Amino acid sequence: MNWEWTSIDSMAAISKESFSLLSDPTQSTSPFLQYAFLNALEQSVCVGGNSGWKPNHIIIQNQQGQLIGFIPAYLKSHSYGEYVFDHSWANAYQQHGLSYYPKLVMAVPFTPVTGPRILLAAKITINQVAAYLSEISEQLMTTLKVSSLHILFTEKQASEALAVSQFHQRQSVQFNWHNNNYRHIDDFMASLTARRRRSIRKERAGIAKQGVQLKRIIGNNISQSNMQFFYTCYQQTYIKRSGHSGYLTEAFFYQLLVEMPENLLLVVAETSKSENTKQIEVTSKSPETHEIEKSPIACALFLYDKNGLYGRYWGSLADVSGLHFEACYYQGIEFCIEQNIMLFNPGTQGEHKILRGFTPTICYSNHKMYEEAFDLAVHDFLQRETPQIIDYAEQSSSLLPYRQNIDAK
Repeated sequence: MNWEWTSIDSMAAISKESFSLLSDPTQSTSPFLQYAFLNALEQSVCVGGNSGWKPNHIIIQNQQGQLIGFIPAYLKSHSYGEYVFDHSWANAYQQHGLSYYPKLVMAVPFTPVTGPRILLAAKITINQVAAYLSEISEQLMTTLKVSSLHILFTEKQASEALAVSQFHQRQSVQFNWHNNNYRHIDDFMASLTARRRRSIRKERAGIAKQGVQLKRIIGNNISQSNMQFFYTCYQQTYIKRSGHSGYLTEAFFYQLLVEMPENLLLVVAETSKSENTKQIEVTSKSPETHEIEKSPIACALFLYDKNGLYGRYWGSLADVSGLHFEACYYQGIEFCIEQNIMLFNPGTQGEHKILRGFTPTICYSNHKMYEEAFDLAVHDFLQRETPQIIDYAEQSSSLLPYRQNIDAK
């Protein structure tokens, strides 16, 4: 093809206007591939600097110099924050005296959500660009001095086109909730077995018994103080779980609040202050009433668009039994039903999601190594791994608590 590729080291090197003319050829959308989201990662230094994610976005132009393609890409000096695990591949390289890093990862950093990874101009097909990437793959790796190319959490159609073009396909499993045109949360509950309905109702009632209430705040109604408290929760949870304060900076979340408020949902958990409870008088014509001041204890931040809700970030300052399930799962399900959103991706991993109605879903990535022997070894490994992944998804699906699932057995 008479196309030319080049790489840019920041989103600032491409205009918003040019970027806006590109779209995903499969016609899906994603808040994570908006200019504002990718730019916020760079402006807030979540990528670049010493993060191990060096922006190296691929742009494709036609003979007339017109922009016809964009792929978010990063030179990686480690394998953290990707969620498609290749540490064993890196170890194999090292054992043979070869350098696995840097590698080129075409992905949205810290975001294991299936979605478009290749944006194209009108009338350019995913099959064309997949063939083009195969054609220039060796040149890409040689020019950028990388060991390998990795396209993570791309959509099935794009992944299969890449697989035909010798980018080896790897599958993994996540658990997503699907809105079966429910009109109310009770409709969803009615679709479950009686045992699971009782269990979920007990789980949700237990939150209130512990004195905790939850509220959902959308878009411009999310204040800076809300976001500041969320970030405190986010950091504390990461420190407790992983020993670091999280991949994303406070400035990143503030920038999302300014530039993408229409894509944000914040769930806040509050409890009545148990010590030094302050009574706030409310003046009205009715008899004097009192309201107990609420104290926030946990937050979950979601991104969403018309096609999906994506549960990405969570944190809590208190240990409340079942609160994570309520804030991160049930509140999201209710929101999807209210907003008529068909898909809810609550995050990676977690078989506990199955019994709460989240269906095993196959995710796709594609990989190509510069060293021929390792490329063949990866292909062989994936040939053996894929049936195991499919079997795991099928076995997990058999555990779904829907009545129709039980009746089909």
